[in-house]
Amino acid sequence: MPAFIIFCLALLLVAWFIGEPWLAERRRQRIRSRPFPAAWRDILKRRVPYVRALPTDLQLLLKQHIQVFVAEKAFIGCDGLEITDEMRVTIAAQACLLILNRPRGYYPNLRQILVYPGSFVVQSEHTDGAGISHQGRQVLSGESWSLGQVILSWRDTLQDAAAPGDGRNVVIHEFAHQLDQETGTANGAPVLAKREHYARWAQVLGAEYQQLQARAGRPRGPEDQDGESLFSDYGATDPAEFFAVISEVFFEQPQRMADQHPALYQELAQFYRLEPLSW
Repeated sequence: MPAFIIFCLALLLVAWFIGEPWLAERRRQRIRSRPFPAAWRDILKRRVPYVRALPTDLQLLLKQHIQVFVAEKAFIGCDGLEITDEMRVTIAAQACLLILNRPRGYYPNLRQILVYPGSFVVQSEHTDGAGISHQGRQVLSGESWSLGQVILSWRDTLQDAAAPGDGRNVVIHEFAHQLDQETGTANGAPVLAKREHYARWAQVLGAEYQQLQARAGRPRGPEDQDGESLFSDYGATDPAEFFAVISEVFFEQPQRMADQHPALYQELAQFYRLEPLSW
């Protein structure tokens, strides 16, 4: 191939890498400038009471994010479920809470949200401490894949959205995994704003994770005086699940987290660039 053609192809490639993000942002600006549909406002009022607690400026920002998210992500119904705007807006509103002030875009690796009517069954495989592989079936309400998909139960999505203060939210949980998976496999270490933040992140989250693991592995009876943990024992499964579980609590029970785990609250406030205590 002549050198001139190779040079031209290289220029085109460079132009694409430079121009594509600019074009994408221009497209998003146009979407954000559109009026938020009245029917969507009604969906938020009925299905996502969390939104009403947000300050006015964050409500506006969330609505703009919802518009972009719905425009860019494909929603696919499973097991005969027909996707509606109610599903798109309800899911998008909760997913976009996590990126309200984050600058890295709209879950850039995510292409599809698969929605089942209720819990769904998946084949699972794990290797035990002896190196023996086990296969089985799991009933799940949500799952996040690093290959660009989030899977949700619509029934659980609605239930969790209706109870914004119980510390459990399947959409927040799975989309926290998506943030964690931006660099590959989820490991509880998502992309932080600065390199120097990682040492503190590892120190604080590592200590809290070890405490939860110790508690989850300790038999407890009526005589146990420690009280209930703020975090589900499921968070002791691995660092990725711990990050997803504490993200649920950060958004849904910020006061309790700040009171009981102040250092952990500050790490998540810095990561998400939000202060839900002020809402």
